[in-house]
Amino acid sequence: MKKYRREDQISMATWAADCAERVLPYFERAYPGDERPRHAIETCRRWVRTGVFRMAEIRGASLAAHAAAREAKENDAACFAARAAGQAVATAHVPQHAYGAAYYALKVVAAVGGDVAGERDWQSGRLPERLREEIMSRIVVQGISVKLRKGEGF
Repeated sequence: MKKYRREDQISMATWAADCAERVLPYFERAYPGDERPRHAIETCRRWVRTGVFRMAEIRGASLAAHAAAREAKENDAACFAARAAGQAVATAHVPQHAYGAAYYALKVVAAVGGDVAGERDWQSGRLPERLREEIMSRIVVQGISVKLRKGEGF
């Protein structure tokens, strides 16, 4: 039995792309010629718009964004921003990857000394009400520390 309906997955992918796109400038400023994370977000949005799922395309965009993250490991904000993009596009395959996009976006905000609680509130406000409590209960912010609570059904 699937945990999420297709409309839930589409909502989660849109939300994940929004979360990743908000922090993408931290990657793009540090690595202006590297379009892999942006391409991942665009691939996610294209899947949402068209419903056309090509596993090779989704997987390739996700893996490329994560490769960009590994190459940016000296810059936490850029690294986490690329990871957020990789997780966002992977939501097309597995809805729970949306959690990772939000988690890494919050890690970006923490890395730059931003308002992590405020960003989490922004994220929460963009989720459909039917998904909000379940998803946001797994994304835990304590000061500047961000944790993803996994467990049953994850």
